[in-house]
Amino acid sequence: MLKEDYKINIVGKQFYDEEEPGEITLNTTGTYTERGGAGFIAYKEYDEDDPKITYTSVLKVEPGRVTMMRSGSSTRLILEQGRRHLCLYDTGFGTLSVGVFTSELRSSLRREGGRLKVKYTLDIDSNLSSRNEIEVEIKPYQS
Repeated sequence: MLKEDYKINIVGKQFYDEEEPGEITLNTTGTYTERGGAGFIAYKEYDEDDPKITYTSVLKVEPGRVTMMRSGSSTRLILEQGRRHLCLYDTGFGTLSVGVFTSELRSSLRREGGRLKVKYTLDIDSNLSSRNEIEVEIKPYQS
């Protein structure tokens, strides 16, 4: 059971050639913990088709590297500054192998709150699919 003691705001942007950028905003609650030199942001996401189904998403934040994981899914994206990783992405209809190159990763996360900003590209079969930005802000609830 998550002790949801942080406000978490996530803004994700996707840029495609010659199309309007897409933007998704998620305002939710969750946890932030620190273990072994890494910070962990955990929050629930609801299934778009069945709101009774939830997934727990976890962002593991280490110096120069963020790993994005989701329970009940094979999705595991590794975002590491200046490196390309082949990662698994579960589409709901099957799993794709995607290339992820991280051009920028900045984190000021602390127990008192903070921000995480990542810019990265996704490619499928080495063909650019999209440019992406994710910005996460966490704030502890005042007790």
